Amino acid sequence: MKLRLQDAIRTRPLLGDGAMGTQLMLAGLEQGNCGEAWNLAHPERVLAIQRRYAEAGSDCILTNTFGGSRIMLNRHSQAGRAVEINRAAVEIARQAFDGRPGYVIGDIGPFGGLMEPYGDFTAAQVREAFQEQAKALVDAGADAIIIETQTSLEELGIGIDVAREAGAPCVIGSMAYDVTLDGSTFRTMMGIDPERAAKFMQERGADIVALNCGTGMDMEHARQAVERYRAVSALPVMAQPNAGQPKLVDMKVVYDETPEQMARGVERLLAAGVSILGACCGSTPEHIRAFRSRMDTYFESQRRRSELEHENQTL
Repeated sequence: MKLRLQDAIRTRPLLGDGAMGTQLMLAGLEQGNCGEAWNLAHPERVLAIQRRYAEAGSDCILTNTFGGSRIMLNRHSQAGRAVEINRAAVEIARQAFDGRPGYVIGDIGPFGGLMEPYGDFTAAQVREAFQEQAKALVDAGADAIIIETQTSLEELGIGIDVAREAGAPCVIGSMAYDVTLDGSTFRTMMGIDPERAAKFMQERGADIVALNCGTGMDMEHARQAVERYRAVSALPVMAQPNAGQPKLVDMKVVYDETPEQMARGVERLLAAGVSILGACCGSTPEHIRAFRSRMDTYFESQRRRSELEHENQTL
């Protein structure tokens, strides 16, 4: 019987996947178009991307539904297909493993606006949109739901609540932090620090606390975030740092860390206690492959160390 995701990560850390948006654009998606609609229009292209992540060693794959809420899809005249798009995304991600064991994580990104009194959307509208998306993902068989790239506790709380109500086997809350100009700390755009976020997610009923994306959130800052989460919460931690810093090259945004450079931080993140390690903006299947190699080497060294300690104890 397959372990729940939150149980599996108590036996060993798992490897997530990498960026999706940039991979879709490399596959032909035009800037500003709806990548989630490709789950129906071009499922073979989405599958090819996710299969590359699975072949690189990913244990967990996020569905192509970051902008899959009715509110986000409405901007592309796709709101009426929200359920269909989210269901298809789960099926595609599952196919990517080609029958091998793996976890499909249903992805719910920000609804893309502000709630009253600062914006035009009511909490009820956001809840309804997230409810529809979460139910579609769970009904299609997602092993977990992640409410990701969040900057406010209000929206995050709604996401956690509806994921629970939909019966998600595992619920992950993930915040996007920005490093301050002096580099001394990091917080979300709405001023939420990691300690406050972790406590909130644990109290709200999340199974895993996470971080992804954000300005300056590279491997080292992700390590610091993991440590800060673990200092105030007993929940497992997931981290998806960016591939360094974005730069404009030939009118295109590229990230400046190669797979080898980014992978140098893997051991430190594992030592800090990360339970799921993936990557966010700028990362590729090659980055994930480099992560896999480093993780396997780390696990093997840990195994050998344990064997030596056992032998010494029996002498």
